[in-house]
Amino acid sequence: MLNRTRKLDWIGKFLFVLFIALFTSFLLITCYKAPVTGRSQLILISEEEANQMGVTAFQEVLSKEKVSNNAVYNEAVTRVAGRITGVSVTPRYNWDYKVFKDDKTINAFALPGGKIGVYSGIIPVAMNDAGLATVLGHEVAHVAAHHGAERISAGILAQLGAVALGVALSNRDPLVVNAIMQAYGIGVTVGGILPFSRTQESEADRIGLIYMAKAGYHPGEAIDFWNRMELATQNKPRPPEFLATHPGYGTRVSNLKKWLPEAMRYYESSDRATNLLISSAH
Repeated sequence: MLNRTRKLDWIGKFLFVLFIALFTSFLLITCYKAPVTGRSQLILISEEEANQMGVTAFQEVLSKEKVSNNAVYNEAVTRVAGRITGVSVTPRYNWDYKVFKDDKTINAFALPGGKIGVYSGIIPVAMNDAGLATVLGHEVAHVAAHHGAERISAGILAQLGAVALGVALSNRDPLVVNAIMQAYGIGVTVGGILPFSRTQESEADRIGLIYMAKAGYHPGEAIDFWNRMELATQNKPRPPEFLATHPGYGTRVSNLKKWLPEAMRYYESSDRATNLLISSAH
């Protein structure tokens, strides 16, 4: 009986500490707001910690991927990215852009601290500087909005919830506990993590659209780019949108059309950019 009382007392203290940690975390929401959208954010790690994680992850990618020596591609990425970062809210970052020699991968990525990777397979789909600005505007937006740190923070909260649930179920039948924990994992993923990821992706689309417009790239080109992306990846299997990390192409294009008038106001007050075609020569 004494051991049971001590166990319940320990569980009570643990849950109290967990409550305080979560309550404090939610108070931090008002301390961070995404650029352009003004969305309140929950970030539980420092910018320095997130940036160091980004540097470490980028070094790991560099150790595995082959960097392209295509001068045209590298110059195009550096040229367009320089204009995008020049109008973004990212003054403290040491930007580093790398083009990876992988024509089969139609993708790009961004890591905290200003580390951006562009696979060569996406550049022909971009077709011109404005198309490439769509890609790079989206990736710079992820960095500017601290999406990496925010995603890590969401993972921390999900883990804390799993621990708390495990403690609360400590006296239950192991089979019941296992079933409940599996249901929790599915619920968090489908009901929380995946929708949150799609929210970040849509937000990066909107912020990126504003950045490319400010930099002098016609934002209407973003719609053309995503239509080309859909054609370029039409043979690849796609999960239902509610099970995907990214919005579907139809959703993206619909959102971009909705945000286009806002972006055009920025474009009309900026210097015009010529949408130069990017050579595909290797």
